[in-house]
Amino acid sequence: MKERLNVAVQKAGRLFDGSLELLKAGGIYINNGKDQLKASSHNFPLDVLYLRNSDIPQYVVDGVADIGIVGSNLLIEKESDVEIIEELNFSKCRLSIAVPKGMEYRSIKDLQNKKIATSYPHTLKKYLKEHNVEAEIHVISGSVEIAPNIGLSDAICDLVSSGSTLFKNGLVEKDVLLTSQAVVIKNKNLSKAKEAIIDQVMFRIRTILRARKSKYILLNAPNDKIGVISQILPVLKSPTVLPLAIEGWSSIHSVIDENKFWDVIDQLKEAGAEGILIVPIEKIVI
Repeated sequence: MKERLNVAVQKAGRLFDGSLELLKAGGIYINNGKDQLKASSHNFPLDVLYLRNSDIPQYVVDGVADIGIVGSNLLIEKESDVEIIEELNFSKCRLSIAVPKGMEYRSIKDLQNKKIATSYPHTLKKYLKEHNVEAEIHVISGSVEIAPNIGLSDAICDLVSSGSTLFKNGLVEKDVLLTSQAVVIKNKNLSKAKEAIIDQVMFRIRTILRARKSKYILLNAPNDKIGVISQILPVLKSPTVLPLAIEGWSSIHSVIDENKFWDVIDQLKEAGAEGILIVPIEKIVI
């Protein structure tokens, strides 16, 4: 029987959509059914296990799942013995201390002998110990932000992305314990056949991640400025230069890191670039 890869993803929540979109963008189509705990791909040797986020690291450690997509914050909390093979650059958030608006707070030491509600007791305990603070930790599995309003705690330690949930509950973010994003984790004891399938999956995922960080840039420039503009553009290898119908002018095509575009746009214009276009890229294979 041909080997199939078991991939653990969050069955609901912030990582669910991003995980399945990534697989789909990689040409791996999952036959989803309502309330399924396991679904299979019809065009790739891969099965998806829909699990609670907190259970994914242990399923990967135990070998029930071969790889998993999970928040890096959870790996730190559980000290899971797994290998991180890729950062996915989505579902970014931070684990932070937040207190009620109006509460005097200058540093974590202001929570000495206070009550803190959290779903991440291990990480919080380490942070408090590092700062020589003793506090009473209340472990809550969900809706941590409501704890101060009902008198359960003086502060919370919870994941924050936009901060809107804190705002709605009258809380203010103060200290950041760690930052997190979605990552791919792998069991450390896999067969060569499964490692080969993982290589195929990760090749597809990495082509998508490169494309998401990059844009295709097209611009027109005088031929005597091609050398200068080529030096300005950060490219995979070298830009493509095509002659325009207007004599003495060319169209220059390249790939640029989206975050670097605004750093070089003025340089490109000063060098004579005109008609600059930025186009999304679906995939980059190198």
